[in-house]
Amino acid sequence: MGKNDFLTPKAIANRIKAKGLQKLRWYCQMCQKQCRDENGFKCHCMSESHQRQMLIFGENPNRVVEGYSEEFETSFLEHMKRSHRFSRIAATVVYNEYINDRHHVHMNSTEWATLTEFVKHLGRIGKCKVEETPKGWFITYIDRDSETLFKEREKMKRVKADLAEEEKQEREIKKQIERVYQSMPNADNVEGQGGEEVNRELKVESGVKIGFALGGLKKEKGESSKLVFEEVEDERKSKKAKTGGGNSSGGAGSLALEELMREEERKKERVNRKDYWVCEGIIVKVMSKALAEKGYYKQKGVVKKVIDKYVGEIEMLESKHVLRVDQQELETVIPQIGCLVKIVNGAYRGSNARLLAVDTDKFCAKVQIEKGVYDGRVLKAVEYEDICKLA
Repeated sequence: MGKNDFLTPKAIANRIKAKGLQKLRWYCQMCQKQCRDENGFKCHCMSESHQRQMLIFGENPNRVVEGYSEEFETSFLEHMKRSHRFSRIAATVVYNEYINDRHHVHMNSTEWATLTEFVKHLGRIGKCKVEETPKGWFITYIDRDSETLFKEREKMKRVKADLAEEEKQEREIKKQIERVYQSMPNADNVEGQGGEEVNRELKVESGVKIGFALGGLKKEKGESSKLVFEEVEDERKSKKAKTGGGNSSGGAGSLALEELMREEERKKERVNRKDYWVCEGIIVKVMSKALAEKGYYKQKGVVKKVIDKYVGEIEMLESKHVLRVDQQELETVIPQIGCLVKIVNGAYRGSNARLLAVDTDKFCAKVQIEKGVYDGRVLKAVEYEDICKLA
């Protein structure tokens, strides 16, 4: 058996050493040859095959470097798209994952001398969002795939259509309420003069559904809906106490109007009450005990992205690390009085509001909606789980 045959101990040891990753500075990109030490790299550079490759390189060096640079950038972004498509992650982590493939295009054969220069290049051409932090460079892949953009446009169209339909219904309801208020004084005068019963009807425009609750109202499931609707009930009782029950026809008209408003509130509650509440731009608290060892338990972060409705991509406020946490392991944050909150569930889901007061006994809060269709409306009892601090 020869000295360096295939099954000799030295040949086996050499193959085992060659399996793993070696020093990048001892890699020849032109020959695609990996050397294990400096002496081996020096011997390779003096070899005849390497000299032939260097003659080819010398004929048009710029073209060769540009080709390797383009190939390196394409493969790096492909790995980024495949592994960290929606994440904000450290550039060093992505690079270390990329070079695990021993046949990758090495950076020493490109136009970029360091990873920092390459990251800045990605930021300049707009293929990644680049951030410099005390812990290094962080990058986020910008998805410009035509299919993804088409889906985003379709999603925005649906959202706008839903908002337009909701605003249209609100305008119709307001018009009906105004017509009822205008007809009430006229009905009172007729009853005072003739004493005859007057039938008043709510004229409904085509396409608008109105529901009346006759007799006892069914109890809704969920404490939050009960608390919100107590506000309407309290207002009705206070108005009844002020009038003293003297004007029976006026009371009947206002009662029908209140029943209409309460039914509309219940309808919005049924439509907007979902089993998911995580949304972008709110501050949440991580309650996962599995993350306690890494120091994330009961730490606050900002929801940067929502994945499949139930999973939030959280950027921690202190460490700036990005985690993916299920909503069952998250908790809403109640800010100080006077701060802005977002209603994340219930009848007014998606609206921004200002925190006016907190009731610690009933675990609910009083908020006033700001902007939008319900601007200025005050909700006296909203559960803690239905509101969250805005970032």
